[in-house]
Amino acid sequence: MVSKIIDAVAIPIIESVTNIFTGKVTGYENLPKKGGYIIAANHDSYLDHLLIAVRFYKHLGHRVHFLAKKELFDNSLKKMFHEWSGAIPLDREAGGKEALKWGIKSLKEGKIIAIHPEGTRSLDGKLQRGKTGVARLALHAKVPIVPLGLRGTFEILPKGKKIPKLKKADLFIGKPMSFEKQYGFGEDAKVLRKITTTIMKEIAKLTKEDYLFDKESTKK
Repeated sequence: MVSKIIDAVAIPIIESVTNIFTGKVTGYENLPKKGGYIIAANHDSYLDHLLIAVRFYKHLGHRVHFLAKKELFDNSLKKMFHEWSGAIPLDREAGGKEALKWGIKSLKEGKIIAIHPEGTRSLDGKLQRGKTGVARLALHAKVPIVPLGLRGTFEILPKGKKIPKLKKADLFIGKPMSFEKQYGFGEDAKVLRKITTTIMKEIAKLTKEDYLFDKESTKK
């Protein structure tokens, strides 16, 4: 009951704010109709979480969950938003094992989780090297990955800035990709790196960028 009241108050306010910065959104038809899946998006701005949370909520009628670094829960306002959006704190220094368990369980329950494979926001608006955690999670949970390209969020609110510019950002949703039939359970470092590179290249196509880290190094 409390959650419904919060939604009734918060959603219209948050939506009105995001409408200011939202341009076009394409590819909703690519989203799987049932079951859990992972949304893998590039990460250029704090605005990214907000746009994903609201746009997908409006289309799906329920929340998209996030794996978010635990530092985002230190600030009361940020904590309130991330808890409302269903985020779970991720301790990157500890390796995120508990978050991985939560992610697998949630995906098997049919939930949708949004992850930024780059791990942190870009400092120059260009794609960074993807980390292999998203590939590992998808293989363990046996769910597809939907690539999402965000264009323009860096120009609106890059890292280090507090006041956003009044510009529009676009969201481009790609077609889902599945890897478990080809690669199995997926703990091999080379396999995880290969899948991650494939995912990042799809995001690069959607953002119209180059992905410069396409060597299949086993480094995580």
